Amino acid sequence: MELLELFTRTLDVTLPVFAMVFMGVALKRLGWVDSHFISTASALVFKATLPTLIFLSLIKADLNVALDVPLLLFFAVATLGQFLLSWAWACFRVPRSDRGIYVQGAFRGNCGVVGLALAAGMYGNYGLSAGSLLLGVVIVMYNALSVVALAAYQPGQSTNWRSLLSHIIKNPLILSVFAALPFTAFSVSLPSWVMTSGNYFASLTLPLALICIGATLSVSSIREGSQVALSASSMKMVVLPMLSTVAAWLMGFSGSQLGLLFLFFASPTAAASFVMVKAINGNIALAANIIAITTLMASVTVTLGVFVLRLVGWI
Repeated sequence: MELLELFTRTLDVTLPVFAMVFMGVALKRLGWVDSHFISTASALVFKATLPTLIFLSLIKADLNVALDVPLLLFFAVATLGQFLLSWAWACFRVPRSDRGIYVQGAFRGNCGVVGLALAAGMYGNYGLSAGSLLLGVVIVMYNALSVVALAAYQPGQSTNWRSLLSHIIKNPLILSVFAALPFTAFSVSLPSWVMTSGNYFASLTLPLALICIGATLSVSSIREGSQVALSASSMKMVVLPMLSTVAAWLMGFSGSQLGLLFLFFASPTAAASFVMVKAINGNIALAANIIAITTLMASVTVTLGVFVLRLVGWI
């Protein structure tokens, strides 16, 4: 396959996703969407349309294919490794007051929207179903590890495990995964009209979520990005995805498995990280800078990453 054709195929996967993000930027600048729309739409995605998408993708999935235990275990171990590596680096390079925010920004990816959108574009139903199971694992880890990192460097804060467990149990995305598993395991089918209506509703998820991500980007925040934000962004978008993907290849993962892992590893920093920093009265400017920089970087780093992995024949 010629390089140009290979690169074009790569753009076919990544460009539709990031085009929607930049469309969100344009719509916000035109004044066609405002903060109220973004808040309402984001809540709709998190509480309703994304759980519906995950539920439907899982009940249509073949668990023998989607439920890949070695993949889930490696992803969990790699996520913990990314967390520890980010923390170790922060201990030597980042001011103490910003370390927790740095760690969260460097390891916590936007797998629920960007990762899942890329997985769907690249691997279709397999990407959605297997990605949804990965998402169920990572939501628990992201929330728990983020609370630990932020509480460690925030005066007066402690790790409230009871509250954390309550939030995880009530998370709509995790609930949708568990709700779908019995349907998939016992091959229970839903009426066709329910599936059709559900698909209509679920189809709102990715374009609406990606537009909201774009609409929340702040150009001024990017221009004012500090060295800490740039360091965390480089760690999130270059260092950790590269190390984790190479480790996955050395462990024997290849093809769609490795591709799915890379897309989740290479997702930009999750917007939820800003919410957690704001809740503890931390450095919200730093958190916002990391989200903005990694989101813009993703359009380049993810595209190049997929291209290189295809070029060397790993995926």
